[in-house]
Amino acid sequence: MGAGREVVILLDGVRDKNIMQLKKINTAIFPVRYNDKYYTDAIASGDFTKLAYYSDICVGSIACRLEKKEGGVVRVYIMTLGVLAPYRGLGTGTKLLNHVLDLCANQNVSEIYLHVHTINEEAINFYKKFGFEVTDKIQNYYTNITPPDCFVLTKVITQTKK
Repeated sequence: MGAGREVVILLDGVRDKNIMQLKKINTAIFPVRYNDKYYTDAIASGDFTKLAYYSDICVGSIACRLEKKEGGVVRVYIMTLGVLAPYRGLGTGTKLLNHVLDLCANQNVSEIYLHVHTINEEAINFYKKFGFEVTDKIQNYYTNITPPDCFVLTKVITQTKK
C-alpha cells in the first residue's frame, strides 16, 4: 500500500451467494454473534448492505435494516459497520457510510441510527464526523461484553431534491 497511490475500494451487494463473506467479516471484527434474522434483514435491505473489497479481498461491510414508520417514512438502522484492522485508515468505512447516507438522502428516509458500545471511542468519533449525535444511553444492552451499555447515535436526514 505505497504512498501516493490511489487506494481502490469496491463495494458489492450482499446476496445469498456471498452472505458467507459478511458472516466471516462479522466474526473477525465484532465480539457479538449475529442470528439468522440479522442476515435476513441485511439481504432484505438491498443496496443498504454492502461488502467492501480491496484488491479482491473482502475487508469490510455495512449492514442495515430498514424500518417503516407511519406515513411511509423509513428510518435506517445500521446493524454493523466494520473494517478489518489492517485495512483501517484507507477510507473504507467512510466509503461504506457515505454510500448509505447518499441512499438515505435520495429516498424517503427520515433518520439513520445505530448502537455503539460506550467504550468504543474510535467508533463514536467516526460517526460524529458525519453528523451523528449521541441521543440516548441504554444500560445493559449487551449480554456478553463489559461494560454492557451502549450509546444510541442518530443523524436526521435532509432529503436531496431531485
